[in-house]
Amino acid sequence: MKKKLMSLFAAAMLLSACGNGTSVQNNGSTDGSASGNEGSDTVKIGVNLELSGEVSAYGNAELQGIKLAVEEINAAGGILDKQIELVEKDNKSSNDEAASVAANLADKEKVVAVVGPATSGATKASLANLTKMGVPVITPSGTDDAITLNGNQVQEYAFRSCFQDSFQGVILAKYADENLKASKAIILGDSASDYAKGLTKAFKGSYQGEIVAEENFVAGDKDFQAVLTNIKGKDFDVLYIPGYYTEAGLIIKQAREMGIEQPIIGADGFGDEKLVEIAGEKNVSNIFYTAHFSTSAPANDKVEPFIAAFTEKYDSAPAQFSALAYDAIYMIKQAIEDQEAATPAAITKGLTELKDFVGVTGTMTMDEQHNPEKSAVVLGMTEGKETSAETVNP
Repeated sequence: MKKKLMSLFAAAMLLSACGNGTSVQNNGSTDGSASGNEGSDTVKIGVNLELSGEVSAYGNAELQGIKLAVEEINAAGGILDKQIELVEKDNKSSNDEAASVAANLADKEKVVAVVGPATSGATKASLANLTKMGVPVITPSGTDDAITLNGNQVQEYAFRSCFQDSFQGVILAKYADENLKASKAIILGDSASDYAKGLTKAFKGSYQGEIVAEENFVAGDKDFQAVLTNIKGKDFDVLYIPGYYTEAGLIIKQAREMGIEQPIIGADGFGDEKLVEIAGEKNVSNIFYTAHFSTSAPANDKVEPFIAAFTEKYDSAPAQFSALAYDAIYMIKQAIEDQEAATPAAITKGLTELKDFVGVTGTMTMDEQHNPEKSAVVLGMTEGKETSAETVNP
């Protein structure tokens, strides 16, 4: 996110290619035996982010975190006495473009690892090319379970610094049950979004109350009056919106203006200052969502120095997406140092074996499915401001 966050997103906030990708020199083969840029004077890391287009707020927030981490690491001597060299690419919030960027970074730029995309669909679209070239990728905020697990098969080169949708769905169901005492819920989600589908499935699998109704919208919709009129006529305690801020902000605005006052809950896609800009401050009350990072519930003593450095550099508080991307760079650094080699194969092995890594979004150990094990925070908002932060474990 860019400037002036409406709150300090502290404890915790979601998609074939051009080029054949047949060359495996330097980056190695599909079995992960890549040599990377081992003979180079730099550690070349690719950035594949949504820097323009529909969800550019996520990508730009993550780029800020990435740049801060790289500056810190390089100023401290780099990794194995080598400076990090970033290769930044804009996937334009397009799945097809994300796949093309991935091919370019792996095959042409010879990067040893990639950070991004930010969204689940773009991340999944990029995996075929990165897997073909044996280059590991960390998505800071792609939460779809299928990113790291395709059926029963673990995606060898896919990792994340965020928790996954099934985890968020469980957390939100537990919060609705135990904290909000909500016995009846309505779900309003994007029918075409992998992000929304995963969140919905996990919530329904864990929620102890009654699902009164399930309604749908499509990304890009602006007018929700009809579906909200239908919802208003029902008996329910909580409205669950598994979606991004773009539509969620409009739904919140129109729902509150229609007199729908029940709590509204959502996942990390709510976590951008634009949610409040779209919905209007007065309407963003009784809103709760899962987040990865919060100054109100700092994970450890690394958080305050990170906030101070970020604020000094960008003159704004860090968004959770910035924190997740910042951690992703340091995770790559840790993997390289653990394996004493800056190659794709070494980084892949190091990330797979990552244990007790202390990041600003929490202490992480990579599980067998390449998901970091850590707690989540549910943030509460009143009149557009963060007013609560509760750590929740599944």
